[in-house]
Amino acid sequence: MPKQKTHKGTKKRFRLTAKGHAKHRQAGTSHLQSRMSQKRKRNLRGTATVDKCMEPAIQRALGKYSS
Repeated sequence: MPKQKTHKGTKKRFRLTAKGHAKHRQAGTSHLQSRMSQKRKRNLRGTATVDKCMEPAIQRALGKYSS
């Protein structure tokens, strides 16, 4: 049986916390922000956690990077 490969796109976009929750960068923060209000831009800063139902799929895709 061959080894399970890590999904490189997932590795670039997600990181796991110590408890195994997936963190990601919020969408809409790279460009075209002049039309956004300051409040909206401020709330998009930092990272957010992924919905609970998506965590097993992300952990599976990360392979050896999930632990």
